[in-house]
Amino acid sequence: MKFNRRELLKNAALVSGATLAAAPFYSEKNLFGQLTLPTLPNPENSGIEHIVVVTMENRSFDHFLGWLPNADGQQAGLTSLDTAGVAHSTHSLSGDYTGCPHPGPDHSYNGARVEYDNGLMDGFLRAGSNDVYSIGYYGEQDIPFYGELARNYTTCDRYFASILGPTFPNRLFLHSAQTDRLGDTVNFTSLPTIWDRLAGAGVSAKYFYSNVPFLALWGAKYLGISHLYEEFLLGASTGTLPAVSFVDPRFTVLDDGTGNDDHPHADIREGDLFLYKTLQAVANGPKWANTVFIVNFDEWGGFFEHVAPPRATAANNVDPDLVEGKALLGLRVPTVVASPFSRGNAADPRVSALVFDHTSVLKLIEWRWRLAPLTPRDASNDVLNLAYALNFSQPDATVPSLLKPQAPLLAAPCLQNLFGGILSSGGTATPTAVWQELGKRAVAHGFSVKHVR
Repeated sequence: MKFNRRELLKNAALVSGATLAAAPFYSEKNLFGQLTLPTLPNPENSGIEHIVVVTMENRSFDHFLGWLPNADGQQAGLTSLDTAGVAHSTHSLSGDYTGCPHPGPDHSYNGARVEYDNGLMDGFLRAGSNDVYSIGYYGEQDIPFYGELARNYTTCDRYFASILGPTFPNRLFLHSAQTDRLGDTVNFTSLPTIWDRLAGAGVSAKYFYSNVPFLALWGAKYLGISHLYEEFLLGASTGTLPAVSFVDPRFTVLDDGTGNDDHPHADIREGDLFLYKTLQAVANGPKWANTVFIVNFDEWGGFFEHVAPPRATAANNVDPDLVEGKALLGLRVPTVVASPFSRGNAADPRVSALVFDHTSVLKLIEWRWRLAPLTPRDASNDVLNLAYALNFSQPDATVPSLLKPQAPLLAAPCLQNLFGGILSSGGTATPTAVWQELGKRAVAHGFSVKHVR
């Protein structure tokens, strides 16, 4: 819920010209349209003892959550010109859970800039081999669990990917607050990570994965903290999760219909069911009252967006597109924070309009356990600590009744992709080939890997 002008005037009078400290604890605006920030508690007294981060794949905010009341979303009524100058309107994808037989939308570093079009946000049909799939959208009925999660907890409608580029650079940001590449390559990395900071401070932490461990990009360095997803479910139910848990879905390694990461052409019903199982394990476990559960997406996947990303302090000089030391963030991604500290009202959804990116998750962890920032990005205030999306004064550990989504009756592959991998905008076999190669390297480093040829 956001204040209208009458409510703002009333509250401004009550506080005699001060900022709206008594306003709701999420992103409200004062009389002059400026976002106000709540005062954060001492981190040790915040009540947060566990942070769980689940990162899905390749969906934009408008494409997935543009229907959400109180959020700045747009779905129907937008148009985009294709390469021939023909206008096409955004359209519903309801009932089409995989996107077969469309090519996966372009979300490369260069393709992203075509889509961004200097902030006009109108190039989605002119990037790579994009077709009208890239300007399609889903409704609440298509993602029933994630939709209920958004309604009952806190949605961030200004959460951006960390770089205007693809999966691997953004996932590197999620672990390192920077990237050392602009594309999806499996080159070994030695970037410092949040895992190093946590280990140095003696804070317990584990990375859980469903088939291929992204942390294998660091070789065997994080083998000891990496565990299969089934161990996460057990730890959540028994209350033995560490202070910090990152959880990855089944990446679309084989285009056999079994991926549940929401990456095209995975069935989004599988992704919804994965999120349901993951959240329920935590919410029904003994540590829910002190847990912050975050669901975000690594990047927008080439799907349409109407909000142009801002610039933020560059983490390093890998991204050459800098203006006065600031780099473009990626496009908005769906992000919901589910926690006793972020309960909302299903009839009047709770939405934060503060600017966040993947380093906001790191800032939350750094704030809670008093860790040093990793790079200039997470040290800056261009993007904020995700703690500002929480309500520390009125926690509510009751768990609403959330609908269990129905899994598809049959895991069906995209028939045109059975040979050569998923069709991408460039006609390459990505992401399957990239994840398969990382899986092979992970095996060589001692990781247990599933579903890799």
